[in-house]
Amino acid sequence: MADSICRTIRDGALEGEHAPSLTIKDTTASPYGFGVFTHVLSQASTLILAGKSQSRGLVVVAYSRSPSFYLDFLKRSGVDVASSQKWIHILDCYTDPLGWKHQLADSGILPSNSSAGACLFQDVKDINKLQSLILELGSGLVGQGKVRFSVAIDSVTEMLRHVPLSKVAALISDLRSHDQISSIFWLLHSDIHDVRVTTSLEYLSSMVASVESLNQSSDGLSGDLGNLSLLEQNFRRGKFHVRFKRRNGRVRVMNEQFHMEESGIKFTSVTVEDGLVSQGLVPKVLFNLELSEKEKLERARVVLPFEHQGNGKPIQIYDGRRSLAPESMGEVSADTSQSSTEECSNGGGEIIYFRDSDDERPDSDEDPDDDLDI
Repeated sequence: MADSICRTIRDGALEGEHAPSLTIKDTTASPYGFGVFTHVLSQASTLILAGKSQSRGLVVVAYSRSPSFYLDFLKRSGVDVASSQKWIHILDCYTDPLGWKHQLADSGILPSNSSAGACLFQDVKDINKLQSLILELGSGLVGQGKVRFSVAIDSVTEMLRHVPLSKVAALISDLRSHDQISSIFWLLHSDIHDVRVTTSLEYLSSMVASVESLNQSSDGLSGDLGNLSLLEQNFRRGKFHVRFKRRNGRVRVMNEQFHMEESGIKFTSVTVEDGLVSQGLVPKVLFNLELSEKEKLERARVVLPFEHQGNGKPIQIYDGRRSLAPESMGEVSADTSQSSTEECSNGGGEIIYFRDSDDERPDSDEDPDDDLDI
């Protein structure tokens, strides 16, 4: 399932459509959304360098980590960062987001601040300038034209500390509709925000990925407090849910497990033995949703009105439209009563319909049952 996300990011945007977008959600009980974010970032970087992605460049908007962190992470992941200036730009909103350090440096209180290997941004409240700088950095990587690049925002939560939701949503929407954007993905700490914020960002996303702990109690803690080893083991494991929204409106939900290791996050498929499929996918109801073999056999014996009922003898069936003579009605009633008695004795059944009144008019002048084998 994580591979499906990476393939969607790799394939990018179709001509005339918005770029695919991914929201990665986590909570305090399972704070591993950043692990998913770095996994997608690493896979996207590898595909860009291999020339297998629609995107030919990557712009990382760093709010929660320094640019050096991402360069070191990509290097540890086996990505060639020696040529990073040709395919990746990091927009540094972490070092001095409000420009305070720059003011202190001008006063001589602090040494001048520089961000090695990144573009320093010192006014995160100016969302329009931020958007222009993202597009400028991306165009610097791929040039002008139809070549596309991807955008990664490591924390929309940090962005929302300085900018209202309406402006953040407008930024994401404008980036998705831009001709040079191949894909965009971001991280959100959902339990910090209200439902309105989370819902709005999910609405702008073609994919929504969320991480949950395996055993989450009502107070937000995971595992069994009486067993610290089990608590530690379960805290580093969890469930990974992804919701894909298709262009035709269909929604597909997939589930996996994840496990945090020193080398990064690892994903495994969910098995029935783990008890995750049977618990969450079948609704808890007080009645049986399936038929027994006896019930299936009895249902198969029921003769429906639109099925052919001839057994070599002429059968007259009242169609609910014309009036029959009393003696004919009596004959039909007697025949149907006798046949019904025989069917019931044989364990079968028959459905007979009599119109309540002859005053009821048919829907049209044509026989609605012309195509039926009666």
